[in-house]
Amino acid sequence: MPIRNLLPRFPLSAMLPLAFLVVLGVQSPAQASATQAKSSSTHKVQKAKAAKPAAAKKNTRKSTATAQRSSAKTHVVRRQNLRPVSYAPNASQIRVGLRSHDDSDIVVNRGAEPAVEPLTSQAMLRSEVAFVQDLQSSAVLYDKNSDEVRPIASISKLMTALVVAESGLPMNEMLRISDADVDRMRYSRSRLPVGAELSRADMLHLALMSSENRAAHALGRHYPGGMPAFVRAMNDKARALGMRNTRFVEPTGLSSENVSSPRDLVKLLQAASKQALIHRYTTDDKYEIEVGRGRQLVYNNTNRLVRNADWDIKVSKTGFINEAGECLVMLTRIDNRDVAIVLLNSTGRYSRIGDAVRIRTLVENSSNLAML
Repeated sequence: MPIRNLLPRFPLSAMLPLAFLVVLGVQSPAQASATQAKSSSTHKVQKAKAAKPAAAKKNTRKSTATAQRSSAKTHVVRRQNLRPVSYAPNASQIRVGLRSHDDSDIVVNRGAEPAVEPLTSQAMLRSEVAFVQDLQSSAVLYDKNSDEVRPIASISKLMTALVVAESGLPMNEMLRISDADVDRMRYSRSRLPVGAELSRADMLHLALMSSENRAAHALGRHYPGGMPAFVRAMNDKARALGMRNTRFVEPTGLSSENVSSPRDLVKLLQAASKQALIHRYTTDDKYEIEVGRGRQLVYNNTNRLVRNADWDIKVSKTGFINEAGECLVMLTRIDNRDVAIVLLNSTGRYSRIGDAVRIRTLVENSSNLAML
């Protein structure tokens, strides 16, 4: 039997769709799945390729920003206070902070400068007792045996002058030098003869400027109530000033029982500086007086520093007895500040002057270092 007789017979209209599908290449389900997978993979690759330029562009921007930041070098700025400041316990701490404005500087703000240590170790003075104090800040600049109570010799005359200046007694009243004013304790010499008459102002001038003992004694003797009342007034004034380690027994300083401490003498200097007469008389270079029958006497200041134009001295007084040694107290202006200098028991005639010069140099140098 012919084969065509075995095949089923379909109408031509039913065969047309089948032929159409064959022509279009209809895929089987497996082939369709593979084709779909391949299409998805191709889409992912294309998406990845499209993402690469964007990522590269983003990375380029990040690298540029990083490079810009790294190219800006950090600059450390140190701020210093170039003027003396008050000193605090935490002065050595350093505070670090950023400026408020927008820049890359780091500001190191130093705290207060460390307190200036006393200059005691920086110079060897000839004076056995030395005390130097800044009167504005009360800072001690030099301290050597400042708590010791010592005889003060003619430094006592500063208290003598303070009592006279505050007494209100007439300064033009004439006072006479008597035999009671002659030194029978040490037999110190005096150019004022017994019987000489001077005003109270002239007596005070010579006692302060030239340390004239007879003049100082006469001031105390002509005080209301006599010498006992005058000495009592000296000690009362010392207590009023807070000079707790000070004691006077007479107005000249010839007695070694006139004693004080360096810190007490600073208080005396401060009180004396408020009296215009004491300032004038202690810093006067020379003074000429007339004593009987037209005789002229010229007195010089016992502190030769007052003749030096480089020194600005407000109050000055020297002193000497064997028990006290060479003494010098001054209130002077150094580096635009008032400084009290107390030098006791200095060895050598000019050693107290040399010590004062050394102290001034130290104070000036320390001020310059503090400004760096």
